[in-house]
Amino acid sequence: MLQPSEKIWMDGAFVNWADASIHVLTHSLHYGLAAFEGIRCYKGRQGSSIFRLKEHVDRLYESAHIAMMKIPYDNKQLFDAIVETVRINRLDACYIRPLVFIGYGAMGVYPGDNPIRVAIAAWRWGSYLGEDALAKGIRAKVSSFTRHHVNVTMTRAKVSGYYVNSILAKQEAKTDGYDEAVLLDPDGYVAEGTGENIFLVRNGVLKTTPLTSILEGVTRNSIMQLARERNIPVVEERFTRDAMYVADEIFLTGTAAEVTPVREMDGRRIGAGVPGPITKDLQKTFFEIVRGEETAHASWRTPV
Repeated sequence: MLQPSEKIWMDGAFVNWADASIHVLTHSLHYGLAAFEGIRCYKGRQGSSIFRLKEHVDRLYESAHIAMMKIPYDNKQLFDAIVETVRINRLDACYIRPLVFIGYGAMGVYPGDNPIRVAIAAWRWGSYLGEDALAKGIRAKVSSFTRHHVNVTMTRAKVSGYYVNSILAKQEAKTDGYDEAVLLDPDGYVAEGTGENIFLVRNGVLKTTPLTSILEGVTRNSIMQLARERNIPVVEERFTRDAMYVADEIFLTGTAAEVTPVREMDGRRIGAGVPGPITKDLQKTFFEIVRGEETAHASWRTPV
């Protein structure tokens, strides 16, 4: 269950957690057009910091722009509001959820002049797939549900309604006894997880799906940069589901999932069935950076 914090930022002011309510006829609740972000704040040796906050805020504005929602605050106002949300709740480590949504007014699929509203919440949230998942890896399956076509839903935007697809895939995977689902694109190539980007390693080369039909993950970008700094070849190209079966290593990346190894795919052991050396190295480096244990990439951390 969600662990409540004290305050939520709503439309420019803080309200008590229990009072952060909306009308049941709020437009986005019915039609799913809202943009959101998932951001993490980490506790480190020299205090707490938010990971790649600028990039997350920029992506929120891009998502809203694609969805034709004009955010009534500028970039810096939301940046500062996110930092203050963490501070006012006295959270040394947390998950942060900014949400831009269409408010109460006209009904029907055309929102007209309904207000564009913004909320920011933060709460304590541990590992998305569990601590064992980070250490030992997860079991995943290819979903029977297909990821969105690029002209059905614009995949560069992080829009709430798109995640119905993820919910269906996740429910199917959990019902079948797996931890996570991987979705294929409309052409049958691997796309991404229900809330994560996917990487595989084969013969020392790190491969990930291109941005043709996936969300441009902030953690994905970070891992690609870290890999190149370690002289690990990085390739962005389409690959098939059977390419995963013969991979030496597979891992998922995302704000919630962080860097999670995959030890099994569709009942097939991946590599040795344990997190591989490249996965472990990138995972270790990632956590050292976000926790401020590594001086590199200090610009990725916004102190709280």
